[in-house]
Amino acid sequence: MALLLVGVATGCSDRPTTHHKPGTSHEEASGSTGRLLDREDESGHRYRQVDAADAPSVELAVRPDSVDGWNVRLSVHAFRFTPDSVGGGALPGRGHAHLYLGDRKIARVYGEWYHLPASAVPKGAHTLTARLYADDHTVWAVDGKPVESTVELSQAGRGSGHGHDGGGSGDDSSAGPDDKGGTDAPDKSGTDAPDEGSVDRTVTITVDGKNVEPPPGRVELKKGQRIRLSVTSDRADTLHVHGYDKEADLPAGRAGTLTLTLDRTGLFEVETHGSGLVLTQLVVR
Repeated sequence: MALLLVGVATGCSDRPTTHHKPGTSHEEASGSTGRLLDREDESGHRYRQVDAADAPSVELAVRPDSVDGWNVRLSVHAFRFTPDSVGGGALPGRGHAHLYLGDRKIARVYGEWYHLPASAVPKGAHTLTARLYADDHTVWAVDGKPVESTVELSQAGRGSGHGHDGGGSGDDSSAGPDDKGGTDAPDKSGTDAPDEGSVDRTVTITVDGKNVEPPPGRVELKKGQRIRLSVTSDRADTLHVHGYDKEADLPAGRAGTLTLTLDRTGLFEVETHGSGLVLTQLVVR
């Protein structure tokens, strides 16, 4: 009986898993694509090494936008953006990108174009880096180094960007977010518009330990609609909507709310930062 229990436990721990199963914490997939390394990125995502011949690549370019900030282009090779598969297993040549300003992550990107507002970039010179990730959030790597591209970015001569709608140029060939993009300086006000009462959809979620009710799924919405997320957690935490980079505090035992206008298309994960739970996914078309 003891040997049987050991065998079962070993089998469960060694089986391939997918990252971001609904209602679970962050866990890396251990599928057959490439080889997982011990090295991790700044967020704790492990590197997934592949041979150079099979590896994707990315080339980053930026140009000033005529209204505000910059239009950022990610030209990829042997790779395609797959927003509808995020959270699944690592498949060759698929996934998404992260943008870093210096060593600070500012966005997750699901398409070729991204608009970077000037308000997201402090004064001075900075490096902007695009890094490719698999659907399971592991980092595509070659020879122990991440697949990425870096350019120099300077605020000199750029406007502040405050009060402007960042109009990116170029065609977005993916189903991911449009070229307005977010920043990693999240708004923790809980709303992005003064009219807190006018929403098209309210989603109510309860978190108790690792349990999420109702069980996480996908909420289908249309671009331009407004949604209110009402989340009650049994412990203090932070609610975060990826892609929009909106946050709201979750006091222990009391509902925290976040209201936002869905002004870009794609698939966006709603999660808690402290417990690392996926609460739901917003599909905006």
